[in-house]
Amino acid sequence: MRSAPTILHLDMDAFYASAEQAAKPSLRGKAVVVGGLGPRGVVATASYEARKFGVHSAMPMGQARRLAPNAAYLVPRFGLYREISEQVMGLLRELSPLVEPLSLDEAFVDLEAGGVADSAESARAVGERLRADIRAVTGLSGSVGLAASKMLAKIASEEAKPDGLRLIAPGTERALLGPMSVRTLPGVGPATGDHLRRAGILTVAEIAEAGEDELVRLLGKAHGGSLYAMALARDERPVVAERESKSVSVEDTYDVDIHDRVRVRAEVARLAERCVQRLRAAGHSGRTIVLKVRRFDFSTLTRSETLRGPTDDPGVVQEAAARLLEAVDTTGGVRLLGVGVTGLTDYTQEDLFAQAQAEAQAQTAGVEGVSLAKGEVLGPVGPEPEPERVAEPVVPAERRWTAGHDVRHAEYGHGWVQGSGLGRVTVRFETPLSAPGRVKTFRTDDPDLEPAQPLPLVAEPAPRA
Repeated sequence: MRSAPTILHLDMDAFYASAEQAAKPSLRGKAVVVGGLGPRGVVATASYEARKFGVHSAMPMGQARRLAPNAAYLVPRFGLYREISEQVMGLLRELSPLVEPLSLDEAFVDLEAGGVADSAESARAVGERLRADIRAVTGLSGSVGLAASKMLAKIASEEAKPDGLRLIAPGTERALLGPMSVRTLPGVGPATGDHLRRAGILTVAEIAEAGEDELVRLLGKAHGGSLYAMALARDERPVVAERESKSVSVEDTYDVDIHDRVRVRAEVARLAERCVQRLRAAGHSGRTIVLKVRRFDFSTLTRSETLRGPTDDPGVVQEAAARLLEAVDTTGGVRLLGVGVTGLTDYTQEDLFAQAQAEAQAQTAGVEGVSLAKGEVLGPVGPEPEPERVAEPVVPAERRWTAGHDVRHAEYGHGWVQGSGLGRVTVRFETPLSAPGRVKTFRTDDPDLEPAQPLPLVAEPAPRA
């Protein structure tokens, strides 16, 4: 661990909700909840005003509505969030070549590698300037943590929230960590936390007092040893610059729990096929297949299988996912399924046995034209007669107006959807730079109303020193 607090952790404050409040003057200072609004929706982000009612990320949306019935409930606008994230990450990359994004709204920065800080004073100055730049460019606030390691910098930014900066001076780390809950440390989730609690270990100081041998006995060599080192404020993990995606995955949440095992198998096969389509579109293959199952009681299970070599064969991925599913009990019902591929590479290690088997099956069926590269049957040689096509009347699709999304009206200008139903849509007309606007209701098929792109949250970035 370095001697100066030059690892910076930035965490944007209630990012999605704050972006919505900045875009919608009528919601500023009010409870805002962003997430899926369907029966199985979950909270993505809640504003600090909504958090006072107990609403938090990953909470079922139905529970959030019971806790905060008068909050504004909006569907995410990921296009807008990505644009803001790119602006923020651009500011971070001006500070250092070593920027490690963790999500759209969170990242580590190695200030020393950028030559912009080598002491507590210079690091604090950089952090304060960064917060000011973010507000000038995006109109939003971010909290900054500064410390000598990634673990401590993240803890510092959490303590700085909202809209603050916290620096942990070298030499004070253990005194700071000691009284904190074991859940503060990276890698300590509910299961590990319960395991430690049963052993009488509740705080970080008690982890240090227990000793490494006891931690290894309780949690295993790798996890126990790592946890003991972190309890002593030792974290040697470097800031790693952004890399290409390490995985490709797809998942679906179901409005009604799936109890039929045959249906579950079919859904897993469909998800595996979609996952491979994304994998091929990215020009990758992978060797580890991952299955994710969220059951009726919200418990989430993840199972994985590593193949002998990388593949992008849909049959291979489907079979592996099916094998993983057999080890999961779904009798109580399934609310979410996902299939992913990790261990990505740019080449495929061909399975010659699978290819030969596919070729033999094709010949047995009297089919010519087998792709040996992928082991896929291309079909019989020669054109097939096209079926006669019958023209069908074109029925215009009913326009859907999503809560929180942008619209423009020919007479009233830019606004956003407050809600819709029963053939009506309610719109509040305001912009990020206007006063709170008026509300009007239209028919959903009103020809003067159309979807629109989000407007910038600030008029023009202020000049930066």
